[in-house]
Parts: sequence; structure tokens; C-alpha cells
Amino acid sequence: MDDMQVAIDLGRQGLEVTLLISTPLLVVGMVVGLIISVFQAATSIQEQTLTFVPKILAVVLTTMLILPWILAVLVEYTRDLLVEMPNYFQ
Repeated sequence: MDDMQVAIDLGRQGLEVTLLISTPLLVVGMVVGLIISVFQAATSIQEQTLTFVPKILAVVLTTMLILPWILAVLVEYTRDLLVEMPNYFQ
């Protein structure tokens, strides 16, 4: 396999794993932010900490809930990378 193609494939796989892991956290933060924005618009409360703290708490809680899945994805990615490593240096 061409060295450039190996680098491209490894970069692509790394980005795919990053997107796979980060998407649930970003979606939760976006949904909570949207809900809080609707609440702020309805009540005319414009406090900045009202948006920041709930989003952080939601993302932290989501991270704790899906941490086993995140670790499983990372372990699988790392295992596949290490198994294929000898093929990259031929």
C-alpha cells in the first residue's frame, strides 16, 4: 500500500472515531441549549449562566452515561490499529 494512502486512511479512521464519539455529546448540548433558549424567550430572562450551567451538566451526565460505549469504541479502534500496524510498514 502506498505511504500516502496509509496516512489518508489512518487520518480518515481517526476522524470517523472522533465524530462517532463526539456526536452524542454535541447533540445533547444543542438540544439543551435550544430548550433553554425557548424558555428564555418565553420568560424574557437573559441570564448567561442559565444557558451555560445546564448545558455543561447535561454534557457531563451524558458523558458518564455513555462512557462504557466510548471506551469500547476507542478500544476497538486501538486494537484494529495495532493489529494492522505490521501491514503499514511493509
